[in-house]
Amino acid sequence: GGRGRLLQAGVLGDGETGFRLELTWLRDRTEPYDLGEQEFHLAFVTDRFDALLARHRAMGCVCFENPDMGVYFIEDPDGYWIELVPERG
Repeated sequence: GGRGRLLQAGVLGDGETGFRLELTWLRDRTEPYDLGEQEFHLAFVTDRFDALLARHRAMGCVCFENPDMGVYFIEDPDGYWIELVPERG
């Protein structure tokens, strides 16, 4: 398919906090991006990963788990995926 290889294009921050925005692109992609593919999404790093995973499971909003990568996704009411990533020391 047209997914190609994911490459990091840049990381933006305000220089004062740990907040950052990572911009990525799919190098080999030739067709327009489509938000419905779930390829493009928000991700949050948290120091409360296990507690949030348990809470989100109880809420029934976990839509995908990737134990090999140690991340999971929840789906918002509009169908967009949000990735939760554990803070890594």
